[in-house]
Amino acid sequence: MIIRTPRRLHLGLIDPTGSLGRRFGSLGVALEGGYELKVLSAERLEIMAEAEDRKTIEKAVERMNSAFGTGTSYKFEVIKSIPRHVGLGSTTQLSLAVGTAIARLNKISVPIEKLAKVLGRGKNSGVGIYAFSVGGFVVDGGVKDGIPPLILREDFPEDWAFLLVIPDVKPGLDEEEEKPIMEKTFGRVDVAMEISYRVILGLLPALKERNIRVFGKHLSAIQRLVGRHFSEFQGGEFRDDVRLILEWLEEKTYGAGQSSWGPTVYGLILKSEFQELFDEITDYLREHGIRARVELGLPRNSGAEIVRENAFLERLIKSVAE
Repeated sequence: MIIRTPRRLHLGLIDPTGSLGRRFGSLGVALEGGYELKVLSAERLEIMAEAEDRKTIEKAVERMNSAFGTGTSYKFEVIKSIPRHVGLGSTTQLSLAVGTAIARLNKISVPIEKLAKVLGRGKNSGVGIYAFSVGGFVVDGGVKDGIPPLILREDFPEDWAFLLVIPDVKPGLDEEEEKPIMEKTFGRVDVAMEISYRVILGLLPALKERNIRVFGKHLSAIQRLVGRHFSEFQGGEFRDDVRLILEWLEEKTYGAGQSSWGPTVYGLILKSEFQELFDEITDYLREHGIRARVELGLPRNSGAEIVRENAFLERLIKSVAE
């Protein structure tokens, strides 16, 4: 089978203090352009992937076997990948793709929350889990006794998009690096209250009303507030090495921010504006000597897609014929 996942933008954690008995709470949006993973039953474990993807696949196979007795005889081929540790959710998307494929091949029906727990996902945020399962714009209810519950899922307007800039700088923190930070109690209750206020009475009504200007205004404000929670760990509201790019994005787009630990930064745009903005930011990056990839981030209002291999081949043959 072929599994195609989303990638995701993480738009922030609400309350790291846990003052109401639930820590974090997060919001994010699924984007097109995630993993494409081919999975087959095999006589032994075979993995065709880059080093970090290989480790993630091995760990997921081991966890699935430990939980469900599904064995290790599979062949995995990563056809398309998400760059690692840039803030686009690579580990969760690949882990869930592997777990889902193994469950399907063994005719095991398991809720996404249980699958995520088995695979060690969702310890701090449910955004990646729900981007994988349902797509769109998602908000989770924070960590208490297990996987954060999904409390809101909304289609993201298809004429909206994100201008993604991924600078060639130090990667964001990986799970082991962030672990001692996320296990601490940090952040400010007043900041968490302000974020919540803007989410409930600013961001979500604007999303319902499809008002990109108001949505973007609150998104930028929320991102800066989230940055206050993490300022002691990243040297300010945002990473220092992305500030010049964010200044441009804040001026030229409807709303801007840093996804997770970065270095990916984004600006909210209308899809029709991408080419003009792409040309402008390319010139800006060149003028400031910044090396970066610039991409169009299209919203994805569905979760991971599972395609039987024969159906995949039929589509491929048809596309070639056309």
